[in-house]
Amino acid sequence: MSLSVAGVLGESARHFPDRIAVVEGATRLTYGELWAESLRCAAGLREAGVKPGDRLAVLLPNTTEFLRVYYGALAAGATVVPVHALLVADEVRHVLEHSGAVGIVSGGPLWAVADEAARAAGVRAFQGAPSAAEPLAAPEPAEASDTAVILYTSGTTGRPKGALLTHLNIVMNASVTAQDLLALGTGDVVLGCLPLFHSYGQTCAMNGTLRQGATLVLMPRFSGPAALRVLADEGVTVFMGVPTMYHALVEAAAGSELRPAALRAAVSGGAALPVAVLERFEEVFGTQVLEGYGLTETSPVATFNQPHLGRRPGTVGHPVWGVEVGVADAAVDGEVRLLADGEVGEVVVRGHNVFAGYLDDPEATAAAVVDGWFRTGDLGARDEDGFLRIVDRKKDLVIRGGFNIYPREVEEVLVRHPSVSEVAVIGVPDETKGEEVCAVVVRRENAAPLSEDELVDWSRERLGRHKYPRIVRFVDVLPLGPTGKVLKRALATGGAGVSGGPGPDRT
Repeated sequence: MSLSVAGVLGESARHFPDRIAVVEGATRLTYGELWAESLRCAAGLREAGVKPGDRLAVLLPNTTEFLRVYYGALAAGATVVPVHALLVADEVRHVLEHSGAVGIVSGGPLWAVADEAARAAGVRAFQGAPSAAEPLAAPEPAEASDTAVILYTSGTTGRPKGALLTHLNIVMNASVTAQDLLALGTGDVVLGCLPLFHSYGQTCAMNGTLRQGATLVLMPRFSGPAALRVLADEGVTVFMGVPTMYHALVEAAAGSELRPAALRAAVSGGAALPVAVLERFEEVFGTQVLEGYGLTETSPVATFNQPHLGRRPGTVGHPVWGVEVGVADAAVDGEVRLLADGEVGEVVVRGHNVFAGYLDDPEATAAAVVDGWFRTGDLGARDEDGFLRIVDRKKDLVIRGGFNIYPREVEEVLVRHPSVSEVAVIGVPDETKGEEVCAVVVRRENAAPLSEDELVDWSRERLGRHKYPRIVRFVDVLPLGPTGKVLKRALATGGAGVSGGPGPDRT
């Protein structure tokens, strides 16, 4: 079956050539213009020697140029390898060499890193989107099972792995997101402040929006005040973000009377959204927040709080159309054993959204996909109504004196303190307990002063004796990755002034 991600843009350009497809500052491109520019890029790549089946890396910020290169490369029959914008040259070189990319397209502030990495890897670096005088006559056809994109996962140890996403994976996930979950139409305006090199921003915001002929508004750099202004000025109807973006918007709104009048839906993903932040956002903006769940390897959306099935804050909803989600105790002898509702276990996923494996890594693929189920590494439980609750990442679990403590549960309580703006809970080494619970806290501006002892005492009254944090560290900001996730590994290794060692004697 012929199916190409390039058709997401191509078909909408055929149906809505004069509609605005993308907005970036003062730049506005119609579907017809964006598709024509993408086909000229495809022709330029062909003239430069990029053949169908080749892999092309892309290191670009959230600009219209990313879209031209992304759809242009796919139209030329190439596989796109988006590169993480915060990598250093040696890390980019690894992606180029491991993926077998024939070249890399970059520009602006990212050009120097791309050029250095390309030289080291011995591949060609294109400064800006290649373009030919005449567009490619027609996009290269692709099979649904062909690899469209290789996304490198951050990983917890060693080098990142290249997740193979097929044309079917991406087109189906974008279509389900746009049609079933958000009911996007040509009148919708979606704010795309998520990094386009990441699966959430690429599949849900970019491909999902363009699949329906809606308008995508790009923000090359996110900040709460700037996003609040764009939401209002551009008449944004759907906002997609990660929890730290929701927090930033709530804080920005506290100092401004500006409000987006057209906003009808807000989507949260990428990490668990504290219920307290969800409630603050809904109160300030008068819009429901719909939380979903997924990973790069699930294209990404696996579950979602779908309005027609009901919404339950604190959960990530039900499986999306065509996808099964279960909770398993272990993968034993090639079999995934599912648990009953209410029991905590590893979340497993199967369906059209599960990736085709890791590039040149059959062992990692075999460990990740067992009996057709993708093992997420996340701990969760499903209630009697089918709502999935993500308890925490396996790797973030704190084991204190033999008791399992889920950081998210502690964070949900601490963030409700009136003087707490943001919090991340981690485990730090402890000689007697093995690990101790440590809360890394950002104080709320203009709130009452808060000391370590005061927060410990406050949390002791609201959490079990084994759960409440004995150690509190105050920081100005939490370290964030490019998608807005809190980098707990950086905190655990001493980032942001956090270190291990015993705290006060609070047993």
